[in-house]
Amino acid sequence: MALVISGKNLKIEDVVNVARGEEKVELHADAVQRIRRCREFLQKKVAAHEMMYGVNTGIGELSEVALTDEQTKEFQKYLVYNHAAGIGDPMPVEWVRAAMLSRINVHANGHSACRPEITQTYVEMLNKGVTPVVCLKGSVGACGDLAPMSQIALSLMGEGEAYYQGERMPTIRAQEKAGIKAPGLEVRDGLAAINGSNFIVSVGGMLLYDTERWLKQAEIAAAMSLEALLANMKPYDERLHKLRGFRGAVTSAANLRKMMAGSDLTTGKMKVKVQDAYSMRSTPQVIGAARDQVRWAREQFETELNGIADNPIFVPDDGVVLSGANFQGSPISLPLDMVGAAITMVSVLSERRLNRLLHPALSVGLPAFLTKGAGMFSGHMLSQYTADMLIVEQRILSTPASTQSIPAAADQEDFVSMGWNTALKTNQILDNAYGVLGIEFIAAAQALDFREFTPGAGTRAAHAAVRKVVQHLDIDRPLFTDHNNMKAAVKSLNVLKAVEEAIGELGMY
Repeated sequence: MALVISGKNLKIEDVVNVARGEEKVELHADAVQRIRRCREFLQKKVAAHEMMYGVNTGIGELSEVALTDEQTKEFQKYLVYNHAAGIGDPMPVEWVRAAMLSRINVHANGHSACRPEITQTYVEMLNKGVTPVVCLKGSVGACGDLAPMSQIALSLMGEGEAYYQGERMPTIRAQEKAGIKAPGLEVRDGLAAINGSNFIVSVGGMLLYDTERWLKQAEIAAAMSLEALLANMKPYDERLHKLRGFRGAVTSAANLRKMMAGSDLTTGKMKVKVQDAYSMRSTPQVIGAARDQVRWAREQFETELNGIADNPIFVPDDGVVLSGANFQGSPISLPLDMVGAAITMVSVLSERRLNRLLHPALSVGLPAFLTKGAGMFSGHMLSQYTADMLIVEQRILSTPASTQSIPAAADQEDFVSMGWNTALKTNQILDNAYGVLGIEFIAAAQALDFREFTPGAGTRAAHAAVRKVVQHLDIDRPLFTDHNNMKAAVKSLNVLKAVEEAIGELGMY
């Protein structure tokens, strides 16, 4: 069954399913009618020679330059050529597919004034697996993601390159093989194809989806470490967190309790400290704060996914054309900046628990560096070095991009969101976070091997999942293989799937 695009129904999960799962899409009949009606409205304005930005004028600082009727016909082609000015390696195919879906949804609202053939061509390309090759860098996040969106728009003229059935080739050849006819560009079509923050919102949305699942795994790793460190269970009491009132902390504490339910630590059989270190007992508050941030970011991103991000915007019902800045990426780049910082914060907490597992003065009787042969062997000493390096890079990348505007276009575009920088750096922060968490999983499983009590059912399931990837470290061996394999397992959600199969789904918000 295809995903029906109406302009107002898109969720982050839909973006993931289309971009990664290659789910088919189709335009709702009402959306097609809105697109046609808006196009007819534009044609009447053009026939009346009404001046409209980017239709019969130049753009940016050249917006006061009027175009002749003949120039108007050709302008859209040169607009796309000029803006296809990115640089760097090609983006992942799933990112480009996500941006195309986002742009289709903007058009479906019926305020962009492109021909229906423009939107339908993107639908057909998604459904038949023709994906434009798009450079990784070049967008400043206003007027939208112009450089990468223009590389997609080249396909509307049968130009540029594309991937088809795993092969990179000229777009025209990919379209011929797939049975797609390039519609060409007429008045307004080019600008309607490129003028929105579609890469920021779609790629950022997928990062939020992945972060939500990473946070669950952060709680699983935390539960393993807490049990290995003989934690006092009182800090995870539901009453404690409801009294303060933060939703994220209530959810996080509930997930920790669910993981550790049935543990000997919860029955009073084990002697524990009266009060643990912050890196242990603050876990629900810290991960909960990250959950609250991601929840707010999701709201902003789904608003943007279903909003009208374009310029100008055509309102047929009122008979007006509104020129503004709905392409500006700040409403989504700011929350995504904070999500990157939240991931880093939770990664720092993970490393601090790792430190307690390895440090003989802090580990409540565990062998130094989690090896019985300390001296001859160094155990997991160097795993901490690797985690620390990853976290320092995360900290550097956590500097907000949303404050880094550099004016462009002769100071006409004198404040830009730099939201694509935010998406790129958040992607790297999350990639590092998979590694940091993987290392905590390895150490926590090793530590649990040395304990002689019964952990919670969730903790046991997580330990078994780790052991399917990394074996107990008896004598020293090169650890890079373990690190990389466990990082891949975290990214693939192996531990999360095993835990939820054993104890049921963990809470998201």
